[in-house]
Amino acid sequence: MTQNKNDESFKVIDRRMFTSEGDLRPEAAEQDKSEKISPAAVPILAASPAAVAPQSATSPAAATAPPAETPRASASFQKLVDFLAQNAVVCLGVPDPRTGQAFIDLETARELIDMLEALREKSAGNLAQEDDRLLAEVLGQLQLTFLDRSQAVDKARREEPGAKP
Repeated sequence: MTQNKNDESFKVIDRRMFTSEGDLRPEAAEQDKSEKISPAAVPILAASPAAVAPQSATSPAAATAPPAETPRASASFQKLVDFLAQNAVVCLGVPDPRTGQAFIDLETARELIDMLEALREKSAGNLAQEDDRLLAEVLGQLQLTFLDRSQAVDKARREEPGAKP
């Protein structure tokens, strides 16, 4: 007798390493003995202070743990930086192709630059060297451009009321 696709059964296997209480599952301990698990395989637990603090205080093995892998450059991170930077540049006065007039929105540009600044602060030490360099260069350029544009706008505002009696 043949089975229909609808009659096929499947088996669900829980492959999580830890129980809901945070204890290591026996199956994971056996797997750990058979093949070493790299720190990169469990990035959330390695970064969690609550998970690291008790282990480092009670276990001398934590002091001899291998160093974490160096992060690799991420195309998606670079796209995120590029997306935020392009929007900030548009708000800093790129001329509209249809009208030829520049659109300046310093408040939105400042918010986008602040987002990039927060991204840099929160990802400090966790980025690949390429990504960190890209973020630093883009942020520096945007901050300088923002300063130039805001000074030009302030100067124009001061001169405008003085020109009209």
